[in-house]
Amino acid sequence: MILQQAIRIGIVTVSDRASKGVYQDLGGPAIHNCLGEMLSCPWEGVARVIPDEQPVIEATLKQLCDEEHCCLVVTTGGTGPARRDVTPEATEAVCHKLLDGFGELMRAISLKFVPTAILSRQIAGIRGKSLIVNLPGKPSAIRDCLLAVFPAIPYCVDLIEGPYLTTNETVVKAFRPKA
Repeated sequence: MILQQAIRIGIVTVSDRASKGVYQDLGGPAIHNCLGEMLSCPWEGVARVIPDEQPVIEATLKQLCDEEHCCLVVTTGGTGPARRDVTPEATEAVCHKLLDGFGELMRAISLKFVPTAILSRQIAGIRGKSLIVNLPGKPSAIRDCLLAVFPAIPYCVDLIEGPYLTTNETVVKAFRPKA
């Protein structure tokens, strides 16, 4: 009997205050819980809590993709218009291809809840065999956005030669074109 190795997924909270322990990280656990509901395949989270520093964000994303071999890296925080919000810039700097549709859909979903969603700058992109997706920092927005984009994530991971992700179809159904 062959045991399937757990799929590795990076979960990155970008927050000056959470990284210093000033307040509890709620974003990373929200991502972990949401993925736990959505995925039906064995997986393990590789969590990081880091400050809003572009070189640190870039190094963390590279490490999770290139060394930890995470097929998916999901970030939370640092996507607004504030001076210290640099997660999209760091993501763009380390990606070989950007996938604009992720940010477009997340903003469209978020606009149903708050008019300030137009200030959000989430992006997604490919680095090697890894998909990186930036999410907002608020736990409820994390869930709304992740549920919106997740149907496309397993097929995207297929296309970049990553592991086969399966979903709990009572929560979210992965879309894969008919062969």
